[in-house]
Amino acid sequence: MHELSIALSIIEGAQEEAVRQGNAHVEAVHLRLGPLSGVVREALMFSYNLACEGTPLEGSRLVIDEVPVTFFCVRCGEERSPVSIMRMCCSVCDMPAGEILTGFELEIAALELAT
Repeated sequence: MHELSIALSIIEGAQEEAVRQGNAHVEAVHLRLGPLSGVVREALMFSYNLACEGTPLEGSRLVIDEVPVTFFCVRCGEERSPVSIMRMCCSVCDMPAGEILTGFELEIAALELAT
């Protein structure tokens, strides 16, 4: 389960930023997560809570903002969503997906800190 190592990295990054902010207490970590990141949301939530035990982040929340898959459709000339993750075609014209623009995200977007 690689979600545990990802959770540990999230905690480490959040702790480093909390120290830079004057040893602030982390109340929540906001994460942007795309379906193409290869991360299972539920497994990450479980791993985060487990990995926080005994750390300064114990009791903090992991808030996940799910980022949809979008790509540039050459035929439509616009950013579009695919029909589905399994069928990466334009939902308007059925053209196969070109350059994928979003959906691979796995990043800390913000921290809620209390001093």
